[in-house]
Amino acid sequence: MAIETLMREEVMEGGMAAEDRRTIQWSSVLAGAFAAGAMSFILVSFGVAIGLGVSSASPTWRDASAALALLSGLYLIIQAIFSFGFGGYIAGRTARPAPVLATIEDEGERRDGLHGLTAWALAVLLGAALLALLGAAAIDRSPMRSSASNMSAAEPLLSYELDKLLRAPRRPPNTDLREARAEAGRILMTSSSHSGVSTDDRTYLVQQVAALTGLAAPDAERRVDALIADSKTAINRARRNAIIVAFSVAAATLIGAAVAWAAAVAGGRHRDGEPLPNWMASSNRFHRNPRAMPVP
Repeated sequence: MAIETLMREEVMEGGMAAEDRRTIQWSSVLAGAFAAGAMSFILVSFGVAIGLGVSSASPTWRDASAALALLSGLYLIIQAIFSFGFGGYIAGRTARPAPVLATIEDEGERRDGLHGLTAWALAVLLGAALLALLGAAAIDRSPMRSSASNMSAAEPLLSYELDKLLRAPRRPPNTDLREARAEAGRILMTSSSHSGVSTDDRTYLVQQVAALTGLAAPDAERRVDALIADSKTAINRARRNAIIVAFSVAAATLIGAAVAWAAAVAGGRHRDGEPLPNWMASSNRFHRNPRAMPVP
């Protein structure tokens, strides 16, 4: 009877230990995710204030150079390292230690790293959801939404080029140019294609500019040619900046995952009063473990 009771207790302890090893402590994950989000908000706000945020690389995207866009992307990666490292460390430090009965040598390291990785994933999802909500709210409140039927995709991108294209010294009052702007914008968008603006589209655009602005045919033709070249440059610049921003966001997110794992492992080791693992041996000099000090 005593042997059976002892075996039952051992099985229960082993089952609880195995279950505890595989259980994610969501309180630690939430703490790490919120800490990462708060630190990211602080660093992004600071970057925007000094002009290194992706959204504030220049007064407008037209003024942004490739070097400034790359510098903003580099700052985004650096702030992700600090933010996710801070959140991962909080997640690993606040998680419960692995059970003593664990048979795998690096079970504690995997367990703490998993908490940091889960906190990273939660922080990324929360940030993406917040950006989506803010973007949807901005679109709903946009004054141009009411006239979306007469707009094209070129309007927010080539609005300045369309202003220059249809600019006239004298125009009758209450003239509605929304349909003409939308049609001209769709034509100018083809300037960045491989074949460029077709001859028929160019001729039609020259006729429309001459009719709406009162310019002579040669002047309208020169204006159309200049605006086609400017539109191609603007589209290529916007495409380049979008690629840099997308690559920076993807790189920052992936690097943040690795940093969150490593920081969570470091937090777990500091929680247990142990030195950092071998793959962090170069950082052990920054760790002062009072338990490892010799007792006189």
